[in-house]
Parts: sequence; structure tokens; C-alpha cells
Amino acid sequence: MEAMNPSLMEQSFIQERIPHRAPFLWLDRILELGTETIRAEKLLPTDLDVFQGHYPDYPIMPGVLLCEAVFQAGALLIGETLRGEQEIKGVPVLTRIIGAKFKREVGPGDTIEIQAALKEKVGPAWFMKGSVRVKDKIAVQVEFACALKG
Repeated sequence: MEAMNPSLMEQSFIQERIPHRAPFLWLDRILELGTETIRAEKLLPTDLDVFQGHYPDYPIMPGVLLCEAVFQAGALLIGETLRGEQEIKGVPVLTRIIGAKFKREVGPGDTIEIQAALKEKVGPAWFMKGSVRVKDKIAVQVEFACALKG
């Protein structure tokens, strides 16, 4: 992994590489970006709407949204990889969730660290793995595949 310069940490960097936008953008900034790995982070505001309905008396971040953060990091990694090689045709779309493990709860006010890594590229398919950490401990691990669509 290579160190990032400050301009790469900005939202504009992220939004130039993936189509996701608020309120469904789960990456705040990129911490590191290499040829096969990415590390990002997201602060989960205490007033995030999802906490009002996902166990109001015991708010926790839905595991599916934590996985989505990993998928978005993977999509950004794919987009950045393709950026230097060819004209990008389509957007990275999730095609398979191979497995997910939920190990720790994530709640309001937590900052999550998101990591995604390329395992293998077979034709148009990108097989990846990723994780979400909270307070330096694994919260989610997931393996998935993406392909360019559109």
C-alpha cells in the first residue's frame, strides 16, 4: 500500500470514482490505496437516521450496511485500478456475496475502518475480501465478487 496525499482523502476523490452519493455513501475518506488494497474510514454520526429504526432502544449499525461500506471500498479500488488502464465502461456492481461473518456491534458515534483487497480477477469478475474494524477490532469480514455493468 502506498501513502496517500491529502487531496486523495477528500470526498471529491471518492465521488469521482464511484457513483454512490449521500445518504448512501459509506466512505468519508481514503486512508491508503494500493494496487490491490484500499483502506478507508467512515464516522457514523449519532443522529444517523438508521439508528432511529434499527433497535431504537439499543441502536446498532445494520450488518448489511457495514458490508455495503466494504463493497463501496472494493468498487473504488476497481475504479482506480481501471482508471489507468482503459476507459471505464460501466460501474462496479456486486454480483455475489460469498460469505460474511459478523463479530462485533457498531454503534452511533463509532468510526469504522474499512478495508478491501483483490483476491483474484477472472475475466470480468473481481473476487475480493474485506473487513470493517471498530476500535481496532474486527466487526465484519466478507468475501464478495463484482463485475462492471451498464
